[in-house]
Amino acid sequence: MTDFDCAVIGGGMVGAASALSLAEQGLTVALIEMYQPKVFASEQALDLRVSAISLASQFLLEQLGAWQHIKQWRACPYERLGVWEQEFAYTEFNAEDIEQPHLGHIVENRLIQLALWQQIKSHNNIKIFCPESLTNLEQDMDKVTLTLSQQTLSAKLLIAADGANSQVRQLTNIGVTSWDYQQSAMLINVETVCEQQDITWQQFFPTGPVAFLPLSRKPLTEQGRFKQKEGVGYASLVWYHHRDEIKRLSGLSNSQLQQEVMANFPKRLGHITVVDKAAFPLTRRHANNYQKGRVLLVGDAAHTINPMAGQGVNLGFKDVKALQEVIALAIAEGKCWHDEKVLSQYERLRRRDNLLMQSTMDALYLSFSHPSSVIKAMRNLSLFAINKLPLVNTLVKNKALKYACGI
Repeated sequence: MTDFDCAVIGGGMVGAASALSLAEQGLTVALIEMYQPKVFASEQALDLRVSAISLASQFLLEQLGAWQHIKQWRACPYERLGVWEQEFAYTEFNAEDIEQPHLGHIVENRLIQLALWQQIKSHNNIKIFCPESLTNLEQDMDKVTLTLSQQTLSAKLLIAADGANSQVRQLTNIGVTSWDYQQSAMLINVETVCEQQDITWQQFFPTGPVAFLPLSRKPLTEQGRFKQKEGVGYASLVWYHHRDEIKRLSGLSNSQLQQEVMANFPKRLGHITVVDKAAFPLTRRHANNYQKGRVLLVGDAAHTINPMAGQGVNLGFKDVKALQEVIALAIAEGKCWHDEKVLSQYERLRRRDNLLMQSTMDALYLSFSHPSSVIKAMRNLSLFAINKLPLVNTLVKNKALKYACGI
């Protein structure tokens, strides 16, 4: 049996970042994952799964050495965020208002994962077990013993980064509080008549919002080989609706779906051509505990959130940063970094913030779907006030923007 300081179950974006951040502190790490990310080629089509990477998440990826790879592949910066229900209440958040060059980047999830794996493979403190899967785990006073499909290993700390249906969470009997939104979201990759844009926007309807996320096939550096079509832009559209309607839309051909998008999205979208599509149900989950002895939950294993504001992976990266700080401080103070009391500080740092973001997104989602004409008038007047009144703009709008960016 092989012994490690830490074991990470799940090599996705948050799991890979966890493994790197722990290894950077001199700890030996086992990363257990079933599938390696596919290698990048500039001619590859844009993936459907993308994330709006906040400034705070970018800083973490820079610290871990992964951002340099993403820059050389492709990412799309955005400087503005538009939100509205009725046109008169259109509200725009701008990076200039918080003295930043941009609000974030839209990046394909696979490229974030791949960039982290590039760093992991060159790190002497990390051993990758792939393809490999967990079959059982047992804890005692000193370690966690992991039974994998092909071998057994032990670690002083186990990080569960194995997603919303976390097997580790189930094996350690950590319960979850969850509910189903009774809605689904459809992801649609399109080509647009507008060249790359610097804005992401969202319009709200009683059936759910529709959103636009700009994409780019150009790298952030000038060394990329792919030549983006002249006069053509790329975007990811997100369409929230009742499950039956999303199911119907999913069954349409790309040309039929294109007509539906043109009829239901705001006119500012312009003409589009559908390239690819997929759908997934919306569910909220929050683990009742983030810790069970020497086991810690991070990312979607601990919490999932309504994707309306694109905060899911950013919350996961905040988990990684908090865990990094807890262990670094313990090592610096000469404490036993894997003591359960030390590890408990991670949950105290993260639980309230995650719950606040979940509840805020739920409140916004429910507010904009409420059919009352009085509530509709109130929410549009609120957006109008946020955008037009200087004091409200400064106190509310910019503070909310800084919090969303993680600064």
